[in-house]
Amino acid sequence: MTVDQILKAKGRNVYSIFSNLTVYDALKVMGEKNIGAILVIDDNKLKGILSERDYARKIVLKDKSSKETFVHEIMESNVFTVKLSNNIEDCMELMSEKRIRHLPVMEDGIVIGIISISDVVKAIIEIQKDTINHLNSYISQ
Repeated sequence: MTVDQILKAKGRNVYSIFSNLTVYDALKVMGEKNIGAILVIDDNKLKGILSERDYARKIVLKDKSSKETFVHEIMESNVFTVKLSNNIEDCMELMSEKRIRHLPVMEDGIVIGIISISDVVKAIIEIQKDTINHLNSYISQ
């Protein structure tokens, strides 16, 4: 299964913010959209990603104020991305190796989607179900 197939099933909604917003404003958007991470896009270019984990580790645990700290101060700017043609094994390996939970999907330098570890797990479960059904039908013949 490829990233393209995952996006066809889940949709290509991409939520993003500007890096000059406060962390508090970013968290409000994340809460409204019920998402655990949000892309940071300035001038139509992917500049970073901000996750709940970034907030917990870089604001809460350091006694900073989310209303006085800007997104660009705590976002992860070294963002790993994938393409539509990548398969889920590539994504799993990258997520596991880099200890990340979200992968923006890029084509021609433009963000066209995002997949999460949850999306990858769901895809793997579907593949396993299909394999089990195929094997069951083969055995019962």
